Amino acid sequence: MRIIAIANQKGGCGKTTVALNLSACLAREGKRTLLIDLDPQGHCALGLAVPEEQTEFTMADVLLDPDGKSGIELSRIAWQISSNFDLAPGKTNLALLETRLANAADRESRLRPIIEKVAEKYDFVMIDTPPTIGFLMLSALHAADEVVVPVDTGYFALHGLSKQLDTIREVANRTGRPLKLRILGNLYDVRTKLAREILAELRKRHAPEMLTTFINFNTKLKESTSLGQPITEYDPASIGCRDFVRLARELVALGETTEIPESIQQQADALAADAERLLATSETLLGSRRETTSILTEARSTASTARPPQAQPAATNGGVSKAATAALVDTAPRTETFGEVGSDVAIQRKLDQIYGIQTTPEGVVFATKVMNAQTVKLAGDFNGWNSEVTPLRRLDADGTFEVRLPLGPGRYRYRYVVDGRWINDPFNAAVESNPFGELNNIVVVNG
Repeated sequence: MRIIAIANQKGGCGKTTVALNLSACLAREGKRTLLIDLDPQGHCALGLAVPEEQTEFTMADVLLDPDGKSGIELSRIAWQISSNFDLAPGKTNLALLETRLANAADRESRLRPIIEKVAEKYDFVMIDTPPTIGFLMLSALHAADEVVVPVDTGYFALHGLSKQLDTIREVANRTGRPLKLRILGNLYDVRTKLAREILAELRKRHAPEMLTTFINFNTKLKESTSLGQPITEYDPASIGCRDFVRLARELVALGETTEIPESIQQQADALAADAERLLATSETLLGSRRETTSILTEARSTASTARPPQAQPAATNGGVSKAATAALVDTAPRTETFGEVGSDVAIQRKLDQIYGIQTTPEGVVFATKVMNAQTVKLAGDFNGWNSEVTPLRRLDADGTFEVRLPLGPGRYRYRYVVDGRWINDPFNAAVESNPFGELNNIVVVNG
C-alpha cells in the first residue's frame, strides 16, 4: 500500500481536483484506491456527489477515536464511489479537531496507524489536505510515504512551493522517515508566456522531483466536479482525462520500478561498461599499431642507411630484413583503421551503431537502452503522438529496445514513453523546444 498526500499550503493550485481525478484514474487502472478528505471544506464529497446530509460519520470521528473503541473505523465511514474507488469524507467538524486534540501528544501521528488497519484492502491511499499549515496538513504528511505537490503555473507558484518544501523537510526530519517528493505542474495554459516560463523554471530548479506529466488547463475538469463526477466518467475522451491517466500511470510506474536516480545511474554504469569494453579493444588494437609502427620505423631507418638515395632496393637484400619487409607490406594499409578505432570518435560511432537512429533501406531504426523498463513506446508526429501505436520490442535482458518504421523523406519529431514517463532520446542530440516547455528529438530522413 502506498500512502500519498496531495499538499500545498498555497490555495487555488487545484489540490482537490488533482486528488479526485488522480484517485479515479488509479482506480480505472485497476488499483484499489481510497481517497481521504482532510479538508474541512469537504469538497471531495461535493465533487463526487456524496450527499452531506447522509454522511453520518467523517474523518473527524475516526481521528477522535483512533483505537476504534466506539466502533467508528475507517472502513465503516468509507463510501464506494465506483469499482476500486472509495471515499472517506470530511466535513466542517474537522476544523474543530486542532482545539479538541490540543493536549493529545500523539495527535499528528494518529492518522498513519488508522490507515495501516486497511492496508490489505487498498493499493493506494490518497489524502487531500487543506491549504494551510496546521494539524490536518501535518497529520497527512506524518502519515504519507510520498507527497505530490500541485503547482499552478502562475505568479506566486514558486514562492508557495518553497514554503511547502520547508514544511515537508521539517516533517521528514521530525519523523526520521523520508518523504518522496513529487512536484506536479498543474493548470498549465500553453497559450500564455508566463505559464511556459514558470514550468521551465520549475523543471530547472527541481528537475529530480518533477513529474514528467503535467495537467493542462481544461474546462472539462471544472465541469466534471460541478456535476459531481470524476473526469473518467464525465468526459473520458477529454484532454483533462488523458493528462490524469498519464499521471496515474507514471505514479504506478514509479512504485513498480527502481527509483529514477538509481535507474539512471545503472543505465550510466551499463553505458560506461560498454565504453570500457570498446576502449579495451581499442587499446589492444593500438598496442598492435605501436608494434607495427616500431617495425616500420626500424625498417625505414635500416633501409635509409643501407642504400644510397635514388637506389631501388633489391628483391632479396635491400638492407631490409624479410620480416620487416613483410610487416611493411602486410600492415601499412591497416594503419588508418587502427587509428580510427582507437579514437574517441570511433568509440562514439560504435555506441551510435548500437543505440540511436539508423536509416536503412527497410526504414528508420529507433533503438535505445533503458535499465529496468517494462515497456518503451514511441510517440511522434508520424503516428499522431499516440505512443500506443508504436511499441518498441525488447531485444535483450539488459534493457535494449528497438523498432523499425518505414518513414518517407521528411523531418520528424519524436519522444519515448518509458513505463508511462515521457523522456527524450538520450542517444540523439538533435532536439528542439516544444510549446510545453520540453524538448522533442528530431530525425531527418533524406530522399
